[in-house]
Amino acid sequence: MGSHVAFIMRRLRRICAAIGNRKVRFISCSATVANPEEHFKTIFGIKDVHLIDFDGSPSGRKEFLCWNTPFKDPGDPSSGRGTALAECARLFCQLILRGVRVIAFCRVRKQCEELVTATRSELESLGRPECMARVMGYRGGYTPQDRRRIESEMFEGKLIGIIATAALELGVDIGSLDCVISLGFPYTIANLRQQSGRAGRRNKDSLSILVGDCFPSDQHYMQNPDELFTKPNCELQVDLSNMLVLEGHIQCAAYEMPIRPAEDAHYFTPDLAKLCEERLVRDELGYYHCHDRFRPTPAKFVAIRDTEDDHFAIVDISHGKNTVLEELEASRAFFTLYDGAIFLHQGNSYLVRDFQPDRKIAKVEKVKVEWTTRQRDFTDIDPIECEAVRKIPGSLSRAYHGSIRITQNVFGYFKVDKRRRILDAVQVDNPPIIRHSKGMWLDVPKRALEILVDRRLHVAGAIHAAEHAIMSLMPNFVISMPGDVRTECKAGLKEFAQRETSRKRPARLTFYDAKGGASGSGISTKAFEFIDMLVVQALERVQHCHCESGCPECVCSELCKHANEVMSKAGSSVILKSLMNMDIDVDALPMGPEEMSPAGIETVVLAKPVPAKGTLVVDGIEVKAEDEGGVVASEWSESRDE
Repeated sequence: MGSHVAFIMRRLRRICAAIGNRKVRFISCSATVANPEEHFKTIFGIKDVHLIDFDGSPSGRKEFLCWNTPFKDPGDPSSGRGTALAECARLFCQLILRGVRVIAFCRVRKQCEELVTATRSELESLGRPECMARVMGYRGGYTPQDRRRIESEMFEGKLIGIIATAALELGVDIGSLDCVISLGFPYTIANLRQQSGRAGRRNKDSLSILVGDCFPSDQHYMQNPDELFTKPNCELQVDLSNMLVLEGHIQCAAYEMPIRPAEDAHYFTPDLAKLCEERLVRDELGYYHCHDRFRPTPAKFVAIRDTEDDHFAIVDISHGKNTVLEELEASRAFFTLYDGAIFLHQGNSYLVRDFQPDRKIAKVEKVKVEWTTRQRDFTDIDPIECEAVRKIPGSLSRAYHGSIRITQNVFGYFKVDKRRRILDAVQVDNPPIIRHSKGMWLDVPKRALEILVDRRLHVAGAIHAAEHAIMSLMPNFVISMPGDVRTECKAGLKEFAQRETSRKRPARLTFYDAKGGASGSGISTKAFEFIDMLVVQALERVQHCHCESGCPECVCSELCKHANEVMSKAGSSVILKSLMNMDIDVDALPMGPEEMSPAGIETVVLAKPVPAKGTLVVDGIEVKAEDEGGVVASEWSESRDE
């Protein structure tokens, strides 16, 4: 979003200058930016920035509590930690029953609805179901009318408890609050401090509670709580070179006022002349205008809030009603809506009775059930073009970055109870979804595959576990949110099959940007710069974890689409060590087949090099790549080493 704001400010300055105002001033406020001067120079495209860092706002005493979720078996750390969501629900209810006004922040939408449901159940078990009327959920997707109503009740003090996503982290005044609960570490220190700052305003004392989840980032701060207060805020970086964002704003600028590259280059890019020649329409006077394909409203092609134009309407047909509950982005619809699915809204369960993808409608009916649904899908993530190569120090292995093709197919769903036990499996028939993004990948060395096969360790499970271990640590290096970077999760139905299948996947660790379209969001690009450190930290996490077969603190992930059922912790250490060219004690490895990963027909084959086109960046140096059938990325790296 920062790049969008930067270009909008530049467009504003350009228009102001055209009407004679070249002295427009900007005032920006932030409490959590480590590099405010540099950042705002980038945002506004100016050099004269004056920093005021004195905080004169009224505030009371603030207590901060790190609350770690206990182990399932207090005497056995290998049992894994309990459910942080249930722990948060208990804390939330005990506080509101004592008259404390609380807001609980969740990292993702689904978690928000699940916490509302868990809170409702907890209040019922305590004999206080009437209190639920004063507790509301708040997240994106609710209708504007519902959001305005909830905001009004918050501000007026009618609600004593709010359960929200980051939608309430910034920009909305929700009145006086006594306590903030963060369900899991929100991936950046800045986010945590923003959330904590929602309570204790107007000179009132307040309490902030961080409920530790079982994930690596959470447990790191549970063991090192001082870092929550001593670590500086992350530096904000703005990518002004993203062509997807840049072109959209240049088309808007040309529509607002014709562009002259020589005069307007300092607002956008030094390569403005080339960009105008390729993408705009030139008139006889040398001015450039918006291209016809963006007319009549070029602003519609610029999604400044990372939202989508296409939405599915969730229509409540309970008791003859026909009202819209909320709207869901098209990219999420096929993974949330299907006949028989349970859709959660304000803690209530709705059964999808009629899903009409052609009309972008899902008709739902309110039901009272003790189970919910979790979709079953497989995703093929295939690198199709290499753009950069980075050598891992001390190793023959290399990391690659480039274009990624994602093929997603939802083939069924699980019925799951409150204790996350699978009750039933149902099949559905949904069309595949194909899209493109940017990402990075590491090819598993042949030596690692040979060791895994020799010890009868599950190869797909080892790859899957190594991917999770690396992905879980990315927030330590790149500002990101849950789901911003994803990987190819393995489905047990495919990997444990006892019959031959045509779906053979390359032995490769692959990660891709979930947002940003074909140009990506830039998160995987930044993580690519730290890939060697990521591999080292992932290996340390795996080796130091107390569990036997894998847990959320090492190789399991909350975001796994297939409930981490295909997993080999021992195999992941083999892959990570081989990528670092470390010695592997084969005799110390367990002999498979593993209990949780039964041996089936092998589904993994040795990865083939991905071709490169145009300019290839090898360890930061640009080299010229050949067309198809020419030099591939791995050959470039090998020849350079020689």
